[in-house]
Amino acid sequence: MGFWILVLVAALGIVLILGYALFSPSRDTARATAEFDLAVYRDQLRELERDVARGVLSQDDAKRAEVEISRRLLEADKAVQAASGSIGAPRGASIVGIAVTAALIVGGGTWLYTAIGAPGYADLPLKDRKEIAANARESRPTQAEVEAELPEWTGPGPDVDADYVKLVEDLRTAVARRPDDPQGLSLLAQHEANIGNFRAAYAAKERLVESANNPNAVDYAELGEMMIIAANGYVSPEAEQALERSLQLDPQNGAARYYSGLMFAQTGRPDLAFRMWRVLYESSPTDSPWMAPIAAQLPDLAAAAGVNYEMPDRGVPGLSGPSPAEIAANEDMSLESRNQMIRGLAATLMSRLSEQGGTAPEWAQLIEALGLLGESERATAIWGEAQGRFGAHPADLDLIRQAAIGAGIVDSTHETQPGPSAEDIENAADMSQDERDDMVSSMVDRLATRIETEGGSPEDWARLIQVLAVQGDTERARDVWSDAQAAFDGDDAALATIRPAARAAGLAP
Repeated sequence: MGFWILVLVAALGIVLILGYALFSPSRDTARATAEFDLAVYRDQLRELERDVARGVLSQDDAKRAEVEISRRLLEADKAVQAASGSIGAPRGASIVGIAVTAALIVGGGTWLYTAIGAPGYADLPLKDRKEIAANARESRPTQAEVEAELPEWTGPGPDVDADYVKLVEDLRTAVARRPDDPQGLSLLAQHEANIGNFRAAYAAKERLVESANNPNAVDYAELGEMMIIAANGYVSPEAEQALERSLQLDPQNGAARYYSGLMFAQTGRPDLAFRMWRVLYESSPTDSPWMAPIAAQLPDLAAAAGVNYEMPDRGVPGLSGPSPAEIAANEDMSLESRNQMIRGLAATLMSRLSEQGGTAPEWAQLIEALGLLGESERATAIWGEAQGRFGAHPADLDLIRQAAIGAGIVDSTHETQPGPSAEDIENAADMSQDERDDMVSSMVDRLATRIETEGGSPEDWARLIQVLAVQGDTERARDVWSDAQAAFDGDDAALATIRPAARAAGLAP
């Protein structure tokens, strides 16, 4: 209430001052000046007569002075007459002007503050805002409280292969029998995360950190990240503790710095978040996974922190510019120009992927570009390499597979979802011999039986060869490669998909 009284008094004061200016006659100032000049000149004439009587001035000098004073007296008198004849603004117009002014100042100011201000909101000096942010940070919900409000995990998605799910289930059983085995816990955390079960993933990671003699900064950063993903992007106090421990061991850990900045942004400290993310954005390699989200949020964060910040051009790799399909569909370009642009895009992607690696969309874009150029062999080779890189990430591999289908190097009617990668099985070799034999043999038998009875895609055959090679069963892998060549005789695209696995196993040139 006190605020509104002060605002109203100030507004009325402004209106009164403007109203006085409107009603005040414009002639007053000019007439007062002219009348003052008249009085001065009359006094000068009387003073002139006294000077002549005292003998201070001669008659000739007095005459000349009297003529000049008289001339000025006449001009002053004309000014008085002109001021007396002038009039001010009409009274009605002045009243309307005051009413309009009052409406604009009082009514318009009230509307503007109500629309973009915060009526009834208390003053928040910087010190108070920092205290509020500190209290919010201290009293924010725990990890368990947030998870209780989120839906339960309902199992892996339909894009996750059943063989891979069975592998994870076997791994859970093995870890339950040996709950303090660091390798088993590490594998369980990794593969639970791969199928989207992040609550189980961070639980395994937490046990690993607690049981390890010297957990490193990466372990703590991964633990915090898994907690944050399980909480749908929320940085809980428990996740914050893991991030703090990571930064204590390695102050330059990028993932811990990114999520710590996110925590500050969520708890009302955009200034601290901006400082942390600015340094991270300006100093990290451009292919770091946090570069894209920071680039998207940093301008708004700078504005919230009250900083005039111009984003530097770091050349963050991404899918900027037209896609190969968009280039091909451009009717305003000649066929030669379109192909030249697609070749340039393919060359750029090929160079980046070979030197720096890349994301699944970039691999898919490269396959799409090569397909449009008719370079099926190169596209097939890229597809084969992508399967090895993204075998443990079904969603990413499916995105690349769709590009391969569009490029005509994969038959969509024979597609099945990938099972566990060779890397997954190789990791399983670090478990006990019995556990390893059970897990790998079960998976191999299921995959081999399915291929023999139902047939399989080229990816299935390649996967089986990979697994047998890792298992050390070279003779059986050679038989599978021979059977694959017979099954896909004449299908160069399918054999090109299987051949990289055979080559890696030493079975093909």
